Amino acid sequence: MNINRIASAFGINSDNLNFTECTIGHINNTYFVKSSPKLPDPEFVFQKINTDIFKNPENLMENIFNVTLHIRKKLIQEGKDPSRGTLEFLKTTDGKYGYNTKEDGYWRVYRYIDNVLSLNSADTPEVFGKSGFAFGNFQRQLADFDASLLHETIVNFHNTVSRLQDFKKALNDDIAGRKNSIQREINFVLDRADKCSYITDGIASGKFPLRVTHNDTKLNNLLIDKDTGEGICILDLDTVMPGSALYDFGDSIRFGASSAVEDETDLDKVFVRLDMFDAYTDGFIKGVNGALTEDEIRAFPIGAYIITFETGIRFLTDYLNGDTYFRIHHEGHNLDRARNQFKLVESMEQQMDKMNSIVDKYINS
Repeated sequence: MNINRIASAFGINSDNLNFTECTIGHINNTYFVKSSPKLPDPEFVFQKINTDIFKNPENLMENIFNVTLHIRKKLIQEGKDPSRGTLEFLKTTDGKYGYNTKEDGYWRVYRYIDNVLSLNSADTPEVFGKSGFAFGNFQRQLADFDASLLHETIVNFHNTVSRLQDFKKALNDDIAGRKNSIQREINFVLDRADKCSYITDGIASGKFPLRVTHNDTKLNNLLIDKDTGEGICILDLDTVMPGSALYDFGDSIRFGASSAVEDETDLDKVFVRLDMFDAYTDGFIKGVNGALTEDEIRAFPIGAYIITFETGIRFLTDYLNGDTYFRIHHEGHNLDRARNQFKLVESMEQQMDKMNSIVDKYINS
């Protein structure tokens, strides 16, 4: 990596650059870069895109530029600060979305936003509710953006039917020789296989409109203003593509309303927290501010169920395939994750009526 050469490609003065690596992300390589403090914008974020996962980085960056420019216009119209409300990516000096060479790989640059923090988990319903408002507001800002114009950066990413097919293939191939020891988990998936098409059928029928979706709505993909405590800017836009709003709502609940981390092995500790579900639902509905249909909102609980089930299927598929996709930290890690997600699915099944009642409360308020 030649940080000076990359900076120059984006028109950044490469004299006296200092940089530190961000070690939190798992896919792209990220660096915080400081240039001369005399410049109007002295701090940037440099990211090397993982082209093993994102095969067409130009399409990915076209999505990101179009979406962030759309949000920027909305922020300006509403009298808000666009420099803090959305990421601002730089083009290269020759007008391209990114810098790409055999030596350095594919790089992008955006301006650093200061006086912010990100959280890996929400300690209170209040914090989780604020993240719900931010991700709901993201839906509102993009409600009039034609989602069909976006590229699919990862094909069938949240297509649960396709994920089930991948699982069945992995089960049939059994390349790691593991299927005979996980019959209970296999049966869990097959017993609920008919649930997998709920969202995709809804999109196909028009019941659920095709929308711009983030597809990775974990809390740490939100920048929070240190002074106000409000979520102000959505990060990690690599998986922005056409989909259903249920994907974004569901993934947030799967991750943020669980009582435990997603690889907790004591399954007695794993259940859906209704206080967290309540707070996030309230925040998300307020954030979308009428931009979603009632059919979409009423489907929030089953959306959370489907995305949680899908994630468990993905973990179990990777375990059957010999742990080739998700990074593992011990033997059986993906199996632990799958069991954890399936326990959360069971908890949602047991509390689905209560989750529906919470949604009804906010629809009718």
